[in-house]
Amino acid sequence: MGDVDLVIVNPSGRAAIYQALGASLAAVEPPVWAGLLASFIRGRGFSTAIIDAEAEDLSAGATADRVVTMRPRLVAVVVFGHQPSASTQNMPAAGAVCAEIKRRAPDQPLILVGGHVAALPERTLAEEAADFVCGGEGPYTVAELLEALAAGADYAKVRGLWYRDGDAVRSTPAAPLVADLDGEMPGPAWDLLPMNRYRAHNWHALGQPGRQPYAALYTTLGCPYRCSFCCIQAPFKSGEGLLGLRPGVNSYRFWSASAVMAQLDRLVEEYGVRNVKIADEMFVLNPRHVLGIADAIVARGHELNIWAYARVDTVKPAMLDRLRRAGVTWLAFGIESASERVRGDVDKSFDQDLVFSTMAAVREAGINVIANFIFGLPEDDLASMEATLGMALALNCEFANFYTAMAYPGSPLYATAQRSGWALPERWSGYSQHAVDTLPLPTKHCSSAEVLRFRDEAFTTYFTSRRYLDMVTTKFGLATADEIRAMTAHRLERRHA
Repeated sequence: MGDVDLVIVNPSGRAAIYQALGASLAAVEPPVWAGLLASFIRGRGFSTAIIDAEAEDLSAGATADRVVTMRPRLVAVVVFGHQPSASTQNMPAAGAVCAEIKRRAPDQPLILVGGHVAALPERTLAEEAADFVCGGEGPYTVAELLEALAAGADYAKVRGLWYRDGDAVRSTPAAPLVADLDGEMPGPAWDLLPMNRYRAHNWHALGQPGRQPYAALYTTLGCPYRCSFCCIQAPFKSGEGLLGLRPGVNSYRFWSASAVMAQLDRLVEEYGVRNVKIADEMFVLNPRHVLGIADAIVARGHELNIWAYARVDTVKPAMLDRLRRAGVTWLAFGIESASERVRGDVDKSFDQDLVFSTMAAVREAGINVIANFIFGLPEDDLASMEATLGMALALNCEFANFYTAMAYPGSPLYATAQRSGWALPERWSGYSQHAVDTLPLPTKHCSSAEVLRFRDEAFTTYFTSRRYLDMVTTKFGLATADEIRAMTAHRLERRHA
């Protein structure tokens, strides 16, 4: 073997996932999970390198060429996305990298790690050119596999592992989740990443001097909620171990405020980062945690442009001024639907009036809102989708995302779709919201094609709305409004619309 124990690969699938939107409008995100895994593995004494093929725009072949020259003991291809739904859409790129590595170096040990992988470990092992698949979060499994490869030990002792044994497929008991985040995984290994290549989303930088430098980090892992359309729980399975959890029980864990500040200090002082995404599935949740970080940022005097996720029913008015003073300029809310019936059916219920009052309070505090809506949830019909678009237009938030409902592997909705015989995408790329072959779920009342057409038309309706463009011009300037107009000029090619 060469000079490195572990090479971690973040595969590149931008063009297929976003079409023309990926060239300039979408963010180039640092692969936070790859960085966290590297940090954990280095803490156990193994040498580690990261190849961020996405940031460096490397083809599968070029990525494989770089890997084989390093001759590592193990390659880990990481298929975690920057939100839970982004894992599956990255599988084609991950599969291509695995195939190219194996073509060049058939004996190179290779493991796949990620949300999609954890949701479908046996299928992934059968479909992809990988020797091993991680059935859970990843760090303990990868560390124990490295130890086994170094010692020639039995793979059966590696927790959370799926592997082939002749013609048979074997799996081992689940690995524990990482309990001591501060001590064992204190933050991504920023020094292993091409930090000069990352850029913020176009909307994140509205009214700001630029989209770079940029970084993303977690302050928590997991999520205490269980919305049926969400697949976040898939990798956070645990066996009996450090956390004493039953298999399948989710754990919502925190980094301390001091550990988060150590990361932010380094990002600001070493890399000049100002634009920051807090990648937690739900950041604004625990007031003590959230406000502890906010107050620490204010005390440090860092001038940041931060965005983070929140829920309509977790944001309290007393938090907002402190968040804004800390540099939180955007909060993203999953509103999903204007219909309480539709939201309730997917286990996401909150008072309708609370949507409007919370958005008003957030914006009154000087924080911009990016509102997320989903068209095509199981109870949706054309009338409820029209109502959701109407709500979006009435709210007139600074930005909005319009999604179609997908049965992502690892979500309860995926199991329902399989039981019900609903049509699912033929390829993993079809789970991307912006791909040529995007195929959303049908509802009880609408076809997949109707849902997809409605989503694309809703996007255009919202971002060409005179009321919206006037608000953007007043708030961010004419150049920003022109940028929005240019964005809506992109027309996605759709095979199933």
